[in-house]
Amino acid sequence: MDDAQGTPPESERDAPVATGPAAPPTGSEPGVPTPPEPRREEPLAGSAPPWVGSPHQDEIKPKKEKQGSFLKELPILIIIAFGLALLIKTFLLQAFYIPSESMVPTLQVGDRVLVNKLVYRIHPPRRGDIIVFIEDPGPKKAFWGRVRSFLTEGLGVTKPKSLDFIKRVIGLPGETIQITNGVVTIQTPEGKPLTLNEPYLNSDRDTSSYGPFKIPFGTYFVMGDNRGNSSDSRTRGPIKKKAIIGRAFIRIWPLGRFGFFHRPKYPSATAAGLMSMAPVLVLGSGIVARRRRAA
Repeated sequence: MDDAQGTPPESERDAPVATGPAAPPTGSEPGVPTPPEPRREEPLAGSAPPWVGSPHQDEIKPKKEKQGSFLKELPILIIIAFGLALLIKTFLLQAFYIPSESMVPTLQVGDRVLVNKLVYRIHPPRRGDIIVFIEDPGPKKAFWGRVRSFLTEGLGVTKPKSLDFIKRVIGLPGETIQITNGVVTIQTPEGKPLTLNEPYLNSDRDTSSYGPFKIPFGTYFVMGDNRGNSSDSRTRGPIKKKAIIGRAFIRIWPLGRFGFFHRPKYPSATAAGLMSMAPVLVLGSGIVARRRRAA
C-alpha cells in the first residue's frame, strides 16, 4: 500500500545530473575531433589584404565619367587659351627680338623686349620713348586674308611681311630738328629752343650734321642710340603715328640684363631758353649795376 505522499510520477522526476565528459558541440559527430581554424595569411607589403573587396562598379563609374568630361573639355580649354594669347599679343603685349646694333649700348643683338601696345591709346608718344614701328605695312588685304595672316602669324607658322624697327623718339610733331656735330637741337612749335643731353648714346659718338628739318604734324622723328650705325628718320624720314606698334618698356632676355627702360629726363624748353639767354641777362644786370653806381 502506497504512502499518502507517495512518489511523484516519472514525468515530474528530476533529470539525472551528468557526471561524465561534456557533450560534443552541436554539429559535430561524437568521437570526431574538431578541425583547427585555417591560418590567415598576412598580405605582402604594398598589396591590399585579401579580405578587402574590390571597388564596386558603382564606385568606378563616376571616376570614368569625370575622366570623360575632362577629355571633352580639353579642346575647349586649348581654344580659349589660344584665343587669350592672340588677344594679348594683338592688343596688349608682344615680345620682339633685337636683330641689329642700331640701339647699342641700350639694346644688344639678341636681346628680347616686351612692347606695350595699349599705352599710346592713352597718351601720344613722348620724347625719349623706345618704340617699335612698322616701316611698310604692305598692300591692304581682304577680310579673310587678314584673318588668315592673324592666325598664321600668331602661331608663328609664317613671318609677317612688314618690317619691324625699334628706335628712340627724338622729335615730336610740329618741331624743327637740327643736328650739328652730333648735338641735337630742337625748336618747339612755340619757337623755344631745346638742346638734348643724351647720356644713352654710344661712346663712339657720331659727329655728323643734319637739318634743319620741320617734322610734319602726325609724324615722329626717330633715331637709334648708335647714331653712326642706324638707318632712321635722317635717311628714311619721319614715321606716322599709325605705324607705331607700341613702347618697349622691359628687357626680358638675357636674364642678367633684365630690367625696365626709363624715359630720360630732358631739360624743358623753357629752361633751355633761359640758359640760351643767360649771357644777355648777365650783361643786362651788369649795365644796371653800373648805372646805379653812377647815380
